[in-house]
Amino acid sequence: MRKHFFAVLILISACHLAPARAQDGAAPFDRDLQRLAEILGTLHYLRGICGNNEGAKWRNEMQALVDAETPSGERRARMIAAFNRGYNGFQQTYRTCTPAASIAIRRYIEEGSKISRDLTARYAN
Repeated sequence: MRKHFFAVLILISACHLAPARAQDGAAPFDRDLQRLAEILGTLHYLRGICGNNEGAKWRNEMQALVDAETPSGERRARMIAAFNRGYNGFQQTYRTCTPAASIAIRRYIEEGSKISRDLTARYAN
């Protein structure tokens, strides 16, 4: 499942969703991108405490998403804030890996995969 999630993120990066929006205006998929960024922040934190030894893998995925989308100004700030919100929200809740944290990881990977598939299907050229 994780491999599928990464493949879809790479596909988003390759497709450069930016042409679907005006230069400085909000893109129609910004809400989905912000949710995906929040999920990446959550996974960055939870996978770290659950001993997956992935280091900065999820943060790097977020950086790849930002690099592919190349948002500027407020759009960029919202994406980064969403990532941080996901990270900080779970940092306040979980100090160690629990069964609930493992379930959350699985659910967030599934949700992130769905968002990625939907974005790709709707906006990729």
